[in-house]
Amino acid sequence: MLTALAGSGYGFAGRSTMLDQLGVNTAGLDIGNIEVEMQWFTRRRPFSLIAGVDKALAMLHGATGYFDGDTFVNTYHTLEVEAVHDGALARYDGDPRRVQPVIKARGRYRDFALLETPTLGALTRATRIATNVYNVLVAARGKPVLFFPARFDAHEVQAADGYAYNIAVQRFNRDYGHDLGSFISTDAQGDWWGGLGGGTIAHAAIAAFLGDTAEAMLAFCATRPVEVSRVALVDFHNDCVRDSLAVMDALFARYRTLTDGGHSEQALRYKLYGVRPDTSGTLRDQSVEPLGDKKLDLGVTPRLVFNLRHAIDTAWRRWELSPAWVERAQQWCRDVKIVVTGGFGPSKIKRFEDLGVPADIYGVGSALFSNSDEEGTNNDFTADVVRVRIGGEWHPIAKIGRAPSNNPDLQPVDTSDS
Repeated sequence: MLTALAGSGYGFAGRSTMLDQLGVNTAGLDIGNIEVEMQWFTRRRPFSLIAGVDKALAMLHGATGYFDGDTFVNTYHTLEVEAVHDGALARYDGDPRRVQPVIKARGRYRDFALLETPTLGALTRATRIATNVYNVLVAARGKPVLFFPARFDAHEVQAADGYAYNIAVQRFNRDYGHDLGSFISTDAQGDWWGGLGGGTIAHAAIAAFLGDTAEAMLAFCATRPVEVSRVALVDFHNDCVRDSLAVMDALFARYRTLTDGGHSEQALRYKLYGVRPDTSGTLRDQSVEPLGDKKLDLGVTPRLVFNLRHAIDTAWRRWELSPAWVERAQQWCRDVKIVVTGGFGPSKIKRFEDLGVPADIYGVGSALFSNSDEEGTNNDFTADVVRVRIGGEWHPIAKIGRAPSNNPDLQPVDTSDS
């Protein structure tokens, strides 16, 4: 529309009550070539951890402009752009007239009007995931959080999602003085920053070994590189303690035999890194005594994790050990970590931490995609035109309830390279 109006020589023939009040003459204004100031912002309280800015700027960089016949003419260099860095915090106090924009652009509106929707999408999804991950990391109090949502959305979004997760880990480390690593489940999630996927054997793999978790883990250890962590999924039979002990019995026996035989490097293949209970929220693990309360009985509960930790730490007593092996066996057991998954989000993790549950690592999936007003996770972005340029001066034109806003983290973006 604006391109057509520019070509036809249209001049504004309407009335602007907002600008009339400011004494601005709008008669005959060239609307087709109108220059505006647009601001991109979100309204999640109390703050959002911003991600997706680089992607949104790349869209503006590559697609700002117009078509001259079949030829695209890029006009990005004519824009004035300010933006925050990915990893910045944008705060919001509930007043939509006092937002903190993460991008501002000034220029001819018709050159970037069509980019409003895709840039908002890039910012919304990445910021939502980054903020959700950050809040989970805070709840986990410095314990590692595995990024496990890959199977809950399309594979095409994994690179951007994993990038947002990594941004959150970096910001958490900076804010809280930690040195956590980023742990993703697919290589695609690390595509933008060089991360590699990892995880555990799947329930399907155990089924392929006819339900023998220990045998499946022996095969995994024998065939996978030693740098791949050995984490056993132990809820296949809904008896996490029994399956954990069976895996430990099998792996430690192989570890001890190889060590005694002088094959210490091969023995490391059978060093169990951790066990992972993933009990369904509809089941009560056999080690958990029923209390008659679903919240206390079903799924991965604090009592299940306490039971596991005790069983793991004392597993060495089951083995016939020479005096020379007792201390080493005790340490082998103590080194086994508990990776909890299944329905974890900030509130459940906080409950576990408040109770001192001996979980070492949290695996979190679909909760990291939460976008709910009720849960306070809505991170939808908006882009508003808030000023218009007339006669070389900028005048406010924001819709009622909005206003031009500032953000101290905004920095000028060099647009001269197009």
